[in-house]
Amino acid sequence: MGFDVVPGDPLSPVILHVPHASRELTADARAAIVLSDPALADELDHLTDAYTDRIALRAADTAAVRPWIFVNGLSRLVVDPERFPDEREEMRAAGMGAVYTHGYAGRRLRDDDPVRDAALVADHYDPYAAAMTGLVAARLGATGRAVIIDVHSYPARALPYELHGDGPRPPVCLGADDFHTPPALLAGFGSFPTGVNTPFAGCYVPLRFYRRERAVSAVMVEIRRDTYLTGPGGAPHAGLAEVADALTALVGTATAGLS
Repeated sequence: MGFDVVPGDPLSPVILHVPHASRELTADARAAIVLSDPALADELDHLTDAYTDRIALRAADTAAVRPWIFVNGLSRLVVDPERFPDEREEMRAAGMGAVYTHGYAGRRLRDDDPVRDAALVADHYDPYAAAMTGLVAARLGATGRAVIIDVHSYPARALPYELHGDGPRPPVCLGADDFHTPPALLAGFGSFPTGVNTPFAGCYVPLRFYRRERAVSAVMVEIRRDTYLTGPGGAPHAGLAEVADALTALVGTATAGLS
């Protein structure tokens, strides 16, 4: 189905959402991409949140109460599950809506084809959104609340596609929403200096609950890649363990209760 749900403790309200860790492409998606193999590898190096799935799994393994994990098994170059698939999406202007037609530096990825894009949304985006919505509903039903921790990474230098890349780029950016993000989720991230909503803002909440259900809390964790990686597409270094430990602590805060 293109995504996996790793079960957590039945009493945990916490979901670690990992949408951009994979480099995997479907055959149909790869056939539509007009780039050479080296150019495609370069796009994947810059746009994949490498090893964020490993960070989430390591954090879950060491948490006192194991969170649930929802991880995308496909690259964001198939579809990006955190974009709107319609005109609400501001990144459409950069060719990076739900289905990307352009890459991180404005390079053409696919020809324009609304019929193909609609099929990709129906085959991948819609089932993903439905499954994530169902998981949040299940946590609400089981515990009375749900806490989504959205796990991402971002480069130390702004990429050309970033619409709001001029602000500070701290080791960890915490993306917040006035309705869904309580102060406890913004209190810190281990020993890492943090910023709120810089250079990326907001957090992911399924549309069924967005600005409607206060029992659904959320925060986006954007980890600057040099804190745990050696360059675009590179291997992780010792910083990955410290990042995972900080995420474990955030899971603990979210599990204990928020005010």
